[in-house]
Amino acid sequence: MADDDGRSRALGLLLALLLAAVLGFVVLGGRATPASPVAATQAPAVAVSPLTGEPGDPGRAVLAVKVDNAPEARPWIGVGDADVVYLEPVEAGLTRLLAVFASRLPPTVGAVRSLRESDLDVLAAYGRPALAYSGNAPALDASVAAAAIDGVSAERVPRAYRRAPDRPAPHNLLADPTALLAAAPDAAGPRDIGFRFGPAGDGGTPAPEAVERVGRTEVAARADGDRWALTIGGTPTDVRPATIVVQRVPVRTSAIRDVAGSPSPTAVTVGSGPVDVLRDGRRFTGTWSRSAPGDPTAFTAPDGSPLTFAPGPVWVLLVAA
Repeated sequence: MADDDGRSRALGLLLALLLAAVLGFVVLGGRATPASPVAATQAPAVAVSPLTGEPGDPGRAVLAVKVDNAPEARPWIGVGDADVVYLEPVEAGLTRLLAVFASRLPPTVGAVRSLRESDLDVLAAYGRPALAYSGNAPALDASVAAAAIDGVSAERVPRAYRRAPDRPAPHNLLADPTALLAAAPDAAGPRDIGFRFGPAGDGGTPAPEAVERVGRTEVAARADGDRWALTIGGTPTDVRPATIVVQRVPVRTSAIRDVAGSPSPTAVTVGSGPVDVLRDGRRFTGTWSRSAPGDPTAFTAPDGSPLTFAPGPVWVLLVAA
């Protein structure tokens, strides 16, 4: 009798297990669904460029190119693909560009010109970028050799450069960015240089148009949707930055002079000073600060919060304070 009871209990347990399996099969729509680790259900992280705040491939390496801004050198070639562009003062009130590429590489960029001391300080925040240029003052040779850059000058990598026959020299030197980076295997990738991207903060004043001056070069910006249309030195351009940073910096005169005898100015980007951030048709004021050349630059609102940039290309105007 006890054996019969045991067999009955065992049979009942087996029937219960079979019933549970059938019910589970029905509830799950006829599919056996094994348990999955939590990590497998999470969406993969989306890469975002620290230089533009835009999603996508931030680039393998940073390439900076010194670009001519003389009237004879406009329109620029390839500058519209830069992630960041610095407009810097040079001799006799003129200006040049330092165009920084990472997420996009144009087939050609130019016109390429010589570097200045200001470039070395600006680029120190990028780690070890590649830097394309054509010559420098001999007094800067030691500084260039000691700088944390992978130099790919026209003198070192001539095969990456060519002259445009339809432009006057010396405003006609063009470079191949892909060939430049191939000659700079140690160039570092994009990293945090201090830009913070996100929605605009409170405050700000309407600025559908803005005019600034770097050296003697007038920069006129007009709000165009979520971008800015730029006119440089009276020449309309096809570049459309999302954010314009008006960084007001000390400009000191060095002992270096150009061939005409004009002293070379140096924009000092280590220290602190006032800054205006232009985005979304508005102007936001605050301060910039940078403790050492290798440090990122902080852009801070009066209440201590970060001044945020609109995602997209950034132009930095180094204006004399």
